[in-house]
Amino acid sequence: MKRRDFVTLLGGAAAAWPLAARAQQRTSGVPRIGIIDDAGQWDPFRQGLRELGYIEGQTVAFEYRSAEDKPDRLAAAASELAQLPVDVIVAFGTAAAYAAKQATTTIPIVMLGVGDPVRSGLVTSLARPGENITGNTILGPELGAKRLQLFKEVLPTISRVAFLWNPNNASHAAYLEEWKAAAATLGVTMQFVAVGSPDEFDSAFAAVMRERPDGFTMTADPLHQLHIGRIIDFLAKNRLPAMFQQRENVVAGGLMSYGASLPDLFRRGASYVDKILRGTRPAELPVEEPVKFDLSINLKTAKAAGLTIPESFILRADEVIE
Repeated sequence: MKRRDFVTLLGGAAAAWPLAARAQQRTSGVPRIGIIDDAGQWDPFRQGLRELGYIEGQTVAFEYRSAEDKPDRLAAAASELAQLPVDVIVAFGTAAAYAAKQATTTIPIVMLGVGDPVRSGLVTSLARPGENITGNTILGPELGAKRLQLFKEVLPTISRVAFLWNPNNASHAAYLEEWKAAAATLGVTMQFVAVGSPDEFDSAFAAVMRERPDGFTMTADPLHQLHIGRIIDFLAKNRLPAMFQQRENVVAGGLMSYGASLPDLFRRGASYVDKILRGTRPAELPVEEPVKFDLSINLKTAKAAGLTIPESFILRADEVIE
């Protein structure tokens, strides 16, 4: 057999090898990890790998692909990583995890900080994720009632809350259900405003103000986070208090947030990559739930909006920006 034919045969066989075999057959001298949309938030993940003994350029290599801030580019970014190929693809958020899952059924995928992996169809169950994907979840939807409760603690008279959601995000149907149930229990009326593309923000903001809500909330949807400065400017201009999911939004000028610690989820994701590179199949690794939650409040934003935050609430906060 000619060498060229032999290499071609091997290449075709590799695509059909089970995950356990792929874990033992590196794509290169060192394992390669594919990351979609690298940013500063990935630093805890890389630090977690360093703590596990992975040194970039020596014992591990990273391949980065960007969606260029365009959600419809996620599929192309994931496909490029799968075609290299890499040994593991790591994706942050539901949309990126979906893109990775559609790009490959053989390369292991570690998803980080997804909203609801079960109801969005990424995994069969948290205990038995199945197939080639596992990781961790922010348990976003299940925290809706807690966020609304905290919101009312700061603003006892709140009666109408606008909720920004993305109809293109597979996790958001679960968010809507959770917030509807929480609102009914706490006597709050919800106004659901959809934004699925950047050119819809202006009309969404206009729709919000027509209803004159007492408060505003949103998720950590990647598209919305790309435009968080625009959202916070809108809230400040209209003195509209808001509850966020990510502390980073409070640092950027939002009023308050409560949710899973993303740095902790990224750091813990590194241990899953380590286990997979050592031969563990993703299907054998249950999806992890968050163990660390952060409550943050921005007193400068509160003062600008004319709000007085109860001292007892400030003392309970994990982070207070003054």
